[in-house]
Amino acid sequence: MVTEMIRKLPSAGVIALAAATIAVVFSACKQTSTNNAPETAAGTPTTQPSKEPPSGTTFEQGLKYIRNSQYTYVWVFSRKDGKPFDKDDGDILHKNAPHVVDWVGTDGGKRYIAGTNYDLEPEAWKLLRKRFVVEDYSGK
Repeated sequence: MVTEMIRKLPSAGVIALAAATIAVVFSACKQTSTNNAPETAAGTPTTQPSKEPPSGTTFEQGLKYIRNSQYTYVWVFSRKDGKPFDKDDGDILHKNAPHVVDWVGTDGGKRYIAGTNYDLEPEAWKLLRKRFVVEDYSGK
């Protein structure tokens, strides 16, 4: 019985081969540089364009960013009094529009562009339209 168990154990050669294979795989994953930016022909790193809109973006830039993301629904929210959004405004938007993926603030925080693939619930729309001016840019 003991001899049968010994025969079923892998040989030292198989274990060494498995260890060498694992070592090669892990060493191939090691990066040689801490700079992940692509390099130009001259060997200097290039910068990738950001996928995030720049802070302090204009309305047109923000709308372009949201449209390029190909959302089904695009809405623009602003306060009825024309003032910049405050923390309470942001909390209400996020609570009542939980499926909005991207929010882009424009015009000094006076307008927010929302992008999503899901429509809002009728009750959420009712509450949001009571507090905010809502412009629908979907499909425009």
